[in-house]
Amino acid sequence: MSERSPLDREITARTDSYFNRTRRIVETFGDVHVTYAVFLRRPVISAPRLAVQWLERVARERGTPFEIEVKYPEGAWVGAGDPLLYLSGSFAALADLETLYLQRLGPACVAAHNAYQMSLEMPKAAFLAMEARHCAGFEMQEMMAYAASVGSAAARLEGATGFVGTATDATAHWFGEAAGRGTMPHALIGYAGSTLRAAEMFHETYPNDGLTVLVDYFGQEVTDALTVCHRFADLAAAGRMAVRLDTHGGRFLEGLDPAESYAVLERHAPQAIRRYRSDSELRHLVGTGVSAAAIWRVREALDAAGFDKVRIVASSGFSVGKCRVMNEAHAPVDVVGTGSFIPDIWSETYATADIVEYDGTPRVKLGREFLLRQEGRRRNGQQG
Repeated sequence: MSERSPLDREITARTDSYFNRTRRIVETFGDVHVTYAVFLRRPVISAPRLAVQWLERVARERGTPFEIEVKYPEGAWVGAGDPLLYLSGSFAALADLETLYLQRLGPACVAAHNAYQMSLEMPKAAFLAMEARHCAGFEMQEMMAYAASVGSAAARLEGATGFVGTATDATAHWFGEAAGRGTMPHALIGYAGSTLRAAEMFHETYPNDGLTVLVDYFGQEVTDALTVCHRFADLAAAGRMAVRLDTHGGRFLEGLDPAESYAVLERHAPQAIRRYRSDSELRHLVGTGVSAAAIWRVREALDAAGFDKVRIVASSGFSVGKCRVMNEAHAPVDVVGTGSFIPDIWSETYATADIVEYDGTPRVKLGREFLLRQEGRRRNGQQG
Protein backbone atom coordinates (compact mmCIF):
# COMPACT_ATOMS: atom_id res chain seq x y z
CA MET A 1 0.00 0.00 0.00
CA SER A 2 1.39 3.42 -0.97
CA GLU A 3 2.07 5.94 1.73
CA ARG A 4 -0.91 8.19 2.38
CA SER A 5 -0.59 11.92 1.79
CA PRO A 6 -0.72 14.47 4.63
CA LEU A 7 -4.12 15.59 3.33
CA ASP A 8 -5.51 12.04 3.44
CA ARG A 9 -4.22 11.59 6.97
CA GLU A 10 -5.83 14.88 7.97
CA ILE A 11 -9.16 13.84 6.44
CA THR A 12 -9.08 10.49 8.25
CA ALA A 13 -8.40 12.19 11.59
CA ARG A 14 -11.05 14.87 11.24
CA THR A 15 -13.96 13.14 9.56
CA ASP A 16 -16.63 11.02 11.25
CA SER A 17 -15.30 7.49 11.73
CA TYR A 18 -18.28 5.85 10.02
CA PHE A 19 -17.30 7.61 6.80
CA ASN A 20 -13.79 6.18 7.09
CA ARG A 21 -15.26 2.71 7.59
CA THR A 22 -17.62 3.20 4.65
CA ARG A 23 -14.69 4.06 2.41
CA ARG A 24 -12.86 0.88 3.47
CA ILE A 25 -15.95 -1.29 2.86
CA VAL A 26 -16.53 0.22 -0.60
CA GLU A 27 -12.88 -0.30 -1.50
CA THR A 28 -13.23 -3.95 -0.42
CA PHE A 29 -16.54 -4.83 -2.13
CA GLY A 30 -16.34 -2.67 -5.24
CA ASP A 31 -16.58 1.00 -6.05
CA VAL A 32 -19.61 2.70 -7.64
CA HIS A 33 -20.26 6.10 -9.18
CA VAL A 34 -22.50 8.21 -6.93
CA THR A 35 -24.16 11.61 -6.95
CA TYR A 36 -24.73 13.58 -3.76
CA ALA A 37 -27.30 16.34 -3.33
CA VAL A 38 -26.00 18.93 -0.84
CA PHE A 39 -28.57 21.20 0.85
CA LEU A 40 -29.63 23.16 3.94
CA ARG A 41 -32.97 23.05 5.72
CA ARG A 42 -33.46 26.84 5.69
CA PRO A 43 -33.27 29.63 3.08
CA VAL A 44 -29.73 30.88 2.54
CA ILE A 45 -27.49 32.80 0.17
CA SER A 46 -25.30 30.48 -1.89
CA ALA A 47 -21.69 30.72 -0.68
CA PRO A 48 -20.05 27.51 -1.94
CA ARG A 49 -16.58 28.70 -2.91
CA LEU A 50 -14.62 27.47 0.11
CA ALA A 51 -16.24 24.03 -0.01
CA VAL A 52 -15.74 23.73 -3.76
CA GLN A 53 -12.10 24.81 -3.59
CA TRP A 54 -11.44 22.24 -0.89
CA LEU A 55 -13.10 19.48 -2.92
CA GLU A 56 -11.07 20.45 -5.98
CA ARG A 57 -7.90 20.25 -3.91
CA VAL A 58 -8.80 16.77 -2.68
CA ALA A 59 -9.63 15.63 -6.21
CA ARG A 60 -6.22 16.82 -7.44
CA GLU A 61 -4.30 15.18 -4.63
CA ARG A 62 -6.21 11.90 -4.91
CA GLY A 63 -5.97 11.91 -8.69
CA THR A 64 -9.71 11.28 -8.92
CA PRO A 65 -12.01 13.61 -10.84
CA PHE A 66 -15.13 14.94 -9.12
CA GLU A 67 -18.00 16.53 -10.97
CA ILE A 68 -19.11 19.54 -8.93
CA GLU A 69 -22.27 21.07 -10.30
CA VAL A 70 -23.04 24.29 -8.41
CA LYS A 71 -26.76 24.69 -8.96
CA TYR A 72 -26.99 28.22 -7.57
CA PRO A 73 -24.19 30.68 -8.34
CA GLU A 74 -22.47 32.50 -5.53
CA GLY A 75 -24.76 35.17 -4.09
CA ALA A 76 -28.03 33.62 -5.30
CA TRP A 77 -30.94 33.01 -2.94
CA VAL A 78 -31.60 29.32 -2.24
CA GLY A 79 -34.81 27.92 -0.76
CA ALA A 80 -34.95 25.51 2.17
CA GLY A 81 -34.18 21.95 1.11
CA ASP A 82 -33.15 22.92 -2.40
CA PRO A 83 -29.71 21.49 -3.25
CA LEU A 84 -27.00 24.09 -3.60
CA LEU A 85 -24.81 21.69 -5.51
CA TYR A 86 -24.53 18.15 -6.82
CA LEU A 87 -21.32 16.24 -6.27
CA SER A 88 -20.54 13.16 -8.37
CA GLY A 89 -17.65 10.72 -8.55
CA SER A 90 -16.14 7.61 -7.04
CA PHE A 91 -17.92 6.57 -3.86
CA ALA A 92 -14.64 5.38 -2.38
CA ALA A 93 -13.03 8.77 -3.03
CA LEU A 94 -16.02 10.78 -1.77
CA ALA A 95 -17.23 8.72 1.19
CA ASP A 96 -14.94 10.24 3.81
CA LEU A 97 -15.25 13.87 2.67
CA GLU A 98 -18.81 14.72 3.71
CA THR A 99 -18.04 15.96 7.22
CA LEU A 100 -15.36 18.34 6.01
CA TYR A 101 -17.00 19.93 3.00
CA LEU A 102 -20.25 20.44 4.91
CA GLN A 103 -18.28 22.34 7.57
CA ARG A 104 -17.15 24.72 4.84
CA LEU A 105 -20.58 25.22 3.32
CA GLY A 106 -23.43 25.58 5.82
CA PRO A 107 -22.08 28.31 8.13
CA ALA A 108 -20.90 30.41 5.17
CA CYS A 109 -24.31 30.26 3.49
CA VAL A 110 -26.21 31.30 6.63
CA ALA A 111 -23.76 34.09 7.47
CA ALA A 112 -23.98 35.35 3.89
CA HIS A 113 -27.77 35.46 4.22
CA ASN A 114 -27.47 37.44 7.46
CA ALA A 115 -25.02 39.91 5.89
CA TYR A 116 -27.33 40.29 2.91
CA GLN A 117 -30.32 41.05 5.14
CA MET A 118 -28.38 43.49 7.32
CA SER A 119 -27.11 45.35 4.29
CA LEU A 120 -30.61 45.70 2.85
CA GLU A 121 -32.06 46.83 6.18
CA MET A 122 -29.58 49.75 6.29
CA PRO A 123 -28.87 50.30 2.61
CA LYS A 124 -27.15 53.69 2.99
CA ALA A 125 -24.72 52.60 5.69
CA ALA A 126 -21.35 51.01 5.01
CA PHE A 127 -20.58 47.96 7.11
CA LEU A 128 -17.25 46.76 8.51
CA ALA A 129 -16.90 43.05 9.28
CA MET A 130 -15.75 42.83 12.90
CA GLU A 131 -16.17 39.08 13.33
CA ALA A 132 -12.59 38.07 14.13
CA ARG A 133 -12.78 38.13 17.93
CA HIS A 134 -15.95 36.02 17.91
CA CYS A 135 -14.59 33.21 15.74
CA ALA A 136 -13.29 29.82 16.83
CA GLY A 137 -9.96 30.10 15.05
CA PHE A 138 -8.82 31.47 11.72
CA GLU A 139 -10.64 28.93 9.56
CA MET A 140 -13.96 30.19 10.87
CA GLN A 141 -12.79 33.81 10.60
CA GLU A 142 -11.92 33.33 6.93
CA MET A 143 -15.29 31.67 6.33
CA MET A 144 -17.25 34.47 7.99
CA ALA A 145 -15.38 37.24 6.16
CA TYR A 146 -15.98 35.44 2.87
CA ALA A 147 -19.66 35.11 3.75
CA ALA A 148 -19.98 38.83 4.52
CA SER A 149 -18.45 39.67 1.15
CA VAL A 150 -20.87 37.34 -0.68
CA GLY A 151 -23.95 38.64 1.14
CA SER A 152 -22.85 42.22 0.51
CA ALA A 153 -22.31 41.63 -3.19
CA ALA A 154 -25.85 40.27 -3.44
CA ALA A 155 -27.23 43.27 -1.53
CA ARG A 156 -25.35 45.74 -3.74
CA LEU A 157 -27.27 44.40 -6.72
CA GLU A 158 -30.37 45.75 -4.92
CA GLY A 159 -28.86 49.15 -4.18
CA ALA A 160 -27.29 48.66 -0.75
CA THR A 161 -23.77 49.66 0.23
CA GLY A 162 -23.04 46.53 2.24
CA PHE A 163 -19.78 45.46 3.85
CA VAL A 164 -16.83 47.40 2.49
CA GLY A 165 -14.00 46.09 4.63
CA THR A 166 -12.96 44.04 7.63
CA ALA A 167 -10.90 44.43 10.76
CA THR A 168 -7.97 42.16 9.89
CA ASP A 169 -5.30 42.18 7.21
CA ALA A 170 -5.65 38.44 6.62
CA THR A 171 -9.28 38.67 5.48
CA ALA A 172 -9.19 42.09 3.80
CA HIS A 173 -8.76 40.47 0.37
CA TRP A 174 -12.40 39.36 0.42
CA PHE A 175 -13.32 43.04 0.13
CA GLY A 176 -10.70 43.96 -2.45
CA GLU A 177 -8.46 45.61 0.12
CA ALA A 178 -4.87 45.05 1.24
CA ALA A 179 -5.30 45.79 4.95
CA GLY A 180 -7.85 45.70 7.72
CA ARG A 181 -9.66 48.80 8.88
CA GLY A 182 -9.96 50.26 12.36
CA THR A 183 -8.54 52.96 14.56
CA MET A 184 -8.66 52.55 18.33
CA PRO A 185 -10.05 50.21 21.00
CA HIS A 186 -11.19 51.15 24.49
CA ALA A 187 -7.81 50.00 25.77
CA LEU A 188 -6.09 52.92 24.04
CA ILE A 189 -8.46 55.42 25.68
CA GLY A 190 -7.68 53.91 29.06
CA TYR A 191 -3.96 54.04 28.33
CA ALA A 192 -4.10 57.67 27.24
CA GLY A 193 -6.18 58.74 30.22
CA SER A 194 -8.59 60.81 28.15
CA THR A 195 -10.45 60.55 24.88
CA LEU A 196 -8.80 63.70 23.57
CA ARG A 197 -5.31 62.49 24.40
CA ALA A 198 -5.95 59.16 22.68
CA ALA A 199 -7.07 61.04 19.56
CA GLU A 200 -3.91 63.17 19.67
CA MET A 201 -1.72 60.09 20.03
CA PHE A 202 -3.42 58.39 17.13
CA HIS A 203 -3.17 61.39 14.85
CA GLU A 204 0.48 61.95 15.73
CA THR A 205 1.26 58.32 14.91
CA TYR A 206 -0.92 58.11 11.78
CA PRO A 207 -1.11 61.71 10.49
CA ASN A 208 -2.24 60.74 7.00
CA ASP A 209 -5.14 58.59 8.13
CA GLY A 210 -8.68 59.68 8.83
CA LEU A 211 -9.48 59.96 12.53
CA THR A 212 -12.25 57.87 14.07
CA VAL A 213 -12.52 58.45 17.80
CA LEU A 214 -14.19 56.10 20.27
CA VAL A 215 -16.17 58.38 22.58
CA ASP A 216 -18.01 56.23 25.14
CA TYR A 217 -15.17 55.23 27.51
CA PHE A 218 -15.92 57.90 30.13
CA GLY A 219 -19.66 58.04 29.53
CA GLN A 220 -19.37 61.49 27.98
CA GLU A 221 -20.13 60.70 24.37
CA VAL A 222 -21.42 64.14 23.41
CA THR A 223 -18.90 66.12 25.44
CA ASP A 224 -15.89 64.10 24.27
CA ALA A 225 -17.06 64.06 20.65
CA LEU A 226 -17.31 67.85 20.58
CA THR A 227 -14.01 68.28 22.43
CA VAL A 228 -12.14 66.19 19.88
CA CYS A 229 -13.89 67.89 16.97
CA HIS A 230 -12.86 71.32 18.24
CA ARG A 231 -9.29 70.09 18.68
CA PHE A 232 -9.17 68.71 15.12
CA ALA A 233 -11.48 71.22 13.46
CA ASP A 234 -9.52 71.04 10.21
CA LEU A 235 -10.06 67.30 9.93
CA ALA A 236 -13.70 67.70 10.88
CA ALA A 237 -14.26 70.35 8.22
CA ALA A 238 -12.52 68.21 5.61
CA GLY A 239 -14.76 65.20 6.30
CA ARG A 240 -11.81 63.17 7.59
CA MET A 241 -13.18 62.60 11.05
CA ALA A 242 -15.73 60.29 12.64
CA VAL A 243 -16.92 59.44 16.13
CA ARG A 244 -17.67 55.88 17.10
CA LEU A 245 -20.46 54.99 19.51
CA ASP A 246 -20.17 51.75 21.48
CA THR A 247 -22.07 52.71 24.63
CA HIS A 248 -22.45 49.90 27.15
CA GLY A 249 -25.89 48.29 27.18
CA GLY A 250 -26.23 48.88 30.89
CA ARG A 251 -26.48 52.67 30.65
CA PHE A 252 -27.85 55.48 28.53
CA LEU A 253 -25.74 57.72 26.34
CA GLU A 254 -24.75 60.98 28.00
CA GLY A 255 -27.78 63.21 28.57
CA LEU A 256 -30.40 60.59 27.76
CA ASP A 257 -32.96 58.74 29.85
CA PRO A 258 -36.19 57.08 28.73
CA ALA A 259 -38.13 60.35 28.52
CA GLU A 260 -35.42 62.25 26.67
CA SER A 261 -34.86 59.31 24.32
CA TYR A 262 -38.51 59.43 23.31
CA ALA A 263 -38.24 63.20 22.88
CA VAL A 264 -35.26 62.83 20.54
CA LEU A 265 -37.14 60.41 18.30
CA GLU A 266 -40.25 62.61 18.40
CA ARG A 267 -38.09 65.33 16.83
CA HIS A 268 -36.57 63.15 14.12
CA ALA A 269 -38.53 59.93 13.54
CA PRO A 270 -41.90 60.05 15.31
CA GLN A 271 -43.34 57.31 13.13
CA ALA A 272 -40.83 54.86 14.57
CA ILE A 273 -42.34 54.98 18.07
CA ARG A 274 -46.03 55.32 17.24
CA ARG A 275 -46.82 51.69 16.59
CA TYR A 276 -46.62 48.50 18.59
CA ARG A 277 -43.08 47.45 19.37
CA SER A 278 -41.60 44.36 20.98
CA ASP A 279 -39.33 44.80 23.99
CA SER A 280 -36.21 44.28 21.88
CA GLU A 281 -37.38 46.81 19.28
CA LEU A 282 -38.05 49.41 21.97
CA ARG A 283 -34.60 48.81 23.43
CA HIS A 284 -33.03 49.44 20.04
CA LEU A 285 -35.08 52.62 19.64
CA VAL A 286 -35.06 54.31 23.06
CA GLY A 287 -33.23 52.00 25.45
CA THR A 288 -29.76 51.90 26.88
CA GLY A 289 -26.64 51.39 24.80
CA VAL A 290 -26.35 52.39 21.15
CA SER A 291 -30.00 53.15 20.45
CA ALA A 292 -31.53 55.07 17.58
CA ALA A 293 -32.17 57.92 19.99
CA ALA A 294 -28.51 57.92 21.04
CA ILE A 295 -27.35 58.19 17.44
CA TRP A 296 -29.77 61.00 16.71
CA ARG A 297 -28.68 62.85 19.86
CA VAL A 298 -25.02 62.78 18.81
CA ARG A 299 -25.95 63.89 15.30
CA GLU A 300 -27.92 66.82 16.75
CA ALA A 301 -24.97 67.91 18.88
CA LEU A 302 -22.44 67.65 16.04
CA ASP A 303 -24.62 69.58 13.62
CA ALA A 304 -25.46 72.29 16.15
CA ALA A 305 -21.72 72.85 16.75
CA GLY A 306 -21.03 73.13 13.03
CA PHE A 307 -19.53 69.66 12.59
CA ASP A 308 -22.01 68.40 10.03
CA LYS A 309 -19.28 66.62 8.03
CA VAL A 310 -18.20 64.45 10.96
CA ARG A 311 -19.49 60.94 10.40
CA ILE A 312 -20.99 58.56 12.96
CA VAL A 313 -19.76 55.00 13.32
CA ALA A 314 -21.94 52.71 15.42
CA SER A 315 -21.20 49.29 16.87
CA SER A 316 -22.63 46.95 19.52
CA GLY A 317 -25.04 44.19 18.57
CA PHE A 318 -26.10 45.29 15.09
CA SER A 319 -27.99 42.14 14.16
CA VAL A 320 -30.58 41.92 11.37
CA GLY A 321 -33.30 42.94 13.81
CA LYS A 322 -31.41 45.95 15.14
CA CYS A 323 -30.53 47.07 11.62
CA ARG A 324 -34.22 46.92 10.68
CA VAL A 325 -35.22 49.12 13.62
CA MET A 326 -32.42 51.60 12.91
CA ASN A 327 -33.61 51.95 9.34
CA GLU A 328 -37.20 52.54 10.45
CA ALA A 329 -35.93 55.31 12.74
CA HIS A 330 -33.79 56.77 9.91
CA ALA A 331 -30.86 56.67 12.33
CA PRO A 332 -28.06 58.77 10.79
CA VAL A 333 -25.40 56.07 10.83
CA ASP A 334 -22.63 56.32 8.27
CA VAL A 335 -20.75 53.14 9.17
CA VAL A 336 -21.71 50.07 11.18
CA GLY A 337 -19.05 47.85 12.71
CA THR A 338 -20.44 44.41 13.49
CA GLY A 339 -19.76 40.73 13.74
CA SER A 340 -23.42 39.91 14.28
CA PHE A 341 -23.80 38.30 10.88
CA ILE A 342 -22.27 35.22 12.51
CA PRO A 343 -25.22 32.81 12.88
CA ASP A 344 -26.98 33.00 16.25
CA ILE A 345 -28.52 29.53 16.06
CA TRP A 346 -25.73 27.23 14.99
CA SER A 347 -28.06 24.34 14.26
CA GLU A 348 -29.41 26.37 11.33
CA THR A 349 -26.00 26.06 9.67
CA TYR A 350 -26.09 22.29 9.44
CA ALA A 351 -25.73 21.37 5.79
CA THR A 352 -26.61 17.83 4.68
CA ALA A 353 -25.42 15.62 1.84
CA ASP A 354 -27.46 12.64 0.64
CA ILE A 355 -26.57 10.26 -2.15
CA VAL A 356 -29.39 10.37 -4.69
CA GLU A 357 -27.95 8.06 -7.34
CA TYR A 358 -25.82 4.89 -7.37
CA ASP A 359 -24.36 3.92 -10.75
CA GLY A 360 -27.22 5.71 -12.48
CA THR A 361 -29.98 4.28 -10.29
CA PRO A 362 -31.96 6.87 -8.25
CA ARG A 363 -32.14 5.86 -4.58
CA VAL A 364 -32.51 7.84 -1.36
CA LYS A 365 -33.59 7.21 2.22
CA LEU A 366 -37.28 7.36 3.06
CA GLY A 367 -38.33 10.95 3.75
CA ARG A 368 -35.86 12.52 1.34
CA GLU A 369 -37.82 11.76 -1.82
CA PHE A 370 -37.91 15.46 -2.60
CA LEU A 371 -34.24 15.17 -3.46
CA LEU A 372 -35.07 12.56 -6.09
CA ARG A 373 -37.52 14.99 -7.60
CA GLN A 374 -34.86 17.67 -7.60
CA GLU A 375 -32.44 15.17 -9.15
CA GLY A 376 -34.97 14.40 -11.86
CA ARG A 377 -35.26 18.07 -12.75
CA ARG A 378 -31.48 18.37 -12.77
CA ARG A 379 -31.12 15.46 -15.16
CA ASN A 380 -33.72 17.02 -17.43
CA GLY A 381 -31.71 20.26 -17.52
CA GLN A 382 -34.22 22.23 -15.44
CA GLN A 383 -33.72 24.51 -12.49
CA GLY A 384 -35.34 23.76 -9.11
